[in-house]
Amino acid sequence: MNVKPHADTAASRIAAAIGEPARARMLYCLMDGHARTSTELAVVADVSPSTASVHLHRLKTARLVKVLVQGKHRYYSLGGLDVASVLEGLSILGGARTKFVPSTPSRLRAARTCYDHLAGTVGVALHDRFAALHWLSANSQGTESSYELTQAGMKAFEALGIDLAATRALRRRFACACLDWSERRFHVGGALGAAFLKIVLKRKWLVEELDSRALSLTTLGRRELLARFGLQV
Repeated sequence: MNVKPHADTAASRIAAAIGEPARARMLYCLMDGHARTSTELAVVADVSPSTASVHLHRLKTARLVKVLVQGKHRYYSLGGLDVASVLEGLSILGGARTKFVPSTPSRLRAARTCYDHLAGTVGVALHDRFAALHWLSANSQGTESSYELTQAGMKAFEALGIDLAATRALRRRFACACLDWSERRFHVGGALGAAFLKIVLKRKWLVEELDSRALSLTTLGRRELLARFGLQV
């Protein structure tokens, strides 16, 4: 194996930072893409404010969170999409069993954010529908985890109001298959997935629940999913 020197040490340090229950609760709380103060994260982790500060320093040192200072306030958010991917993967690994039996709370399983894109039953159903409509195709490198848009797909996403040129210009993968931890199937991640979630939230097809990754599908959203994608959920 071609392992970089000290890669095992770095991996164990990151795993130890994630592995403390209070820190893990903080990280998973930030999976909804929203920044929070240390006081808010102390409540989530069920620890004192001083203990929360120690935990957040550890997470910041490991580059698992980043901090934005605005006036007297410090807001913490996930270190990036790579951190979110690791946390999502750990959720899958932690729930692995011979026969998959979903144990995710129903409100999270139906629809939720996966950092900055749509996950859950609705996200997976949309991924499958996009594929069935031949809007997605394997990219030119032929990797199973990355997607390109067909001509039909470009027209469809542009019709939704997504600026594909701007989306492609972002310094991240354009579109990829992200394994959903509650469904064990794929939803659409990457810049395209993030752009799609912004559109559906703006149009009130889905609404965010307070202090939760859960999303609620509105009556308008159900009508639009059926009319635009032939999807009944």
